[in-house]
Amino acid sequence: SLLFSCPSFYCHGHGGSHSSSGGSTLLGYIGIDTIIEQMRKKTMKTGFEFNIMVVGHSGLGKSTLVNTLFKSQVSRKSAGWARDEKIPKTVEIKSVSHVIEEGGVKMKLTVVDTPGFGDQINNDNCWEPISKYINEQFEKFLKEEVNITRKKRIPDTRVHCCIYFISPTGHTLRQLDMEFMKRLSHSVNIIPVIAKADTMTIEERQEFKQRVRKELEMSGIEFYPQKEFDDDMEDKSDNDKIRETMPFAVVGSDKEYQVNNKRVLGRKTAWGIVEVENPNHCEFAQLRDFLIRSHLQDLKEVTHNIHYETYRAKRLNDNGGLHPISTNGTHDSNL
Repeated sequence: SLLFSCPSFYCHGHGGSHSSSGGSTLLGYIGIDTIIEQMRKKTMKTGFEFNIMVVGHSGLGKSTLVNTLFKSQVSRKSAGWARDEKIPKTVEIKSVSHVIEEGGVKMKLTVVDTPGFGDQINNDNCWEPISKYINEQFEKFLKEEVNITRKKRIPDTRVHCCIYFISPTGHTLRQLDMEFMKRLSHSVNIIPVIAKADTMTIEERQEFKQRVRKELEMSGIEFYPQKEFDDDMEDKSDNDKIRETMPFAVVGSDKEYQVNNKRVLGRKTAWGIVEVENPNHCEFAQLRDFLIRSHLQDLKEVTHNIHYETYRAKRLNDNGGLHPISTNGTHDSNL
């Protein structure tokens, strides 16, 4: 039954049968358990935000995968950008937002795209504009937070998750892949995926996944979910299973085909249809379940409690601990 901590004067007044740190059995129903329903109602009214970034060189199916994940045309290319647009000379950051609703729950989804990443002859430091963008969103949030008169709800543009697309070479990770993940793994939740996994056989895919995991481990690169943030043994056991199957080998498609009298999302080839949501064909379903159905809230919490907190502490520390710099150059607050 439910327990509550009682103040020591109360417990001792009853013959001292309970210690102050102990609990007392409830004599009847109070209704504490309705808090979950109250929170649900509030969230339903306000909705919530989720910001996802996709990084990888062009032609790896980033836009298609995001559209497949959210079963709607949410990627930047679907929102009026021409599919045949030229590759930019430098890395650009472009974002597009949509409100999607399911079962009465509203979610403002922002997809941040990074055209030009990894597409140049010289890709040195092409992670810099991305790192700058992530930090700019932290800075925006911090400025709102340290205002004396704060908004009731600070708009959250911080990147909650970065899906990093690895080329299905079957060999090793490129130097750029290592560099990017090493540089950014401490400021954003990186989820590595092997793109266009249908270009490899099942054996090649397994070998490549193992090699990628080993390379990341040897270089000390941590991806989400990080071991150090597991809350308890149950968390650890769930996350261990996920870590063992990462990076997910995925195939994306927003085209439907008829297979055994069922409409399925897939890619049609000369020798059959690769079914995107069939776990025997690829790991897209695992990625979706992990990203949306089990870890979406945790991605937001790790962003706020770990990555943003690290940025905030450093920023306030560099600034003398007090007086964060405001937009108008005056001191907003002395936190």
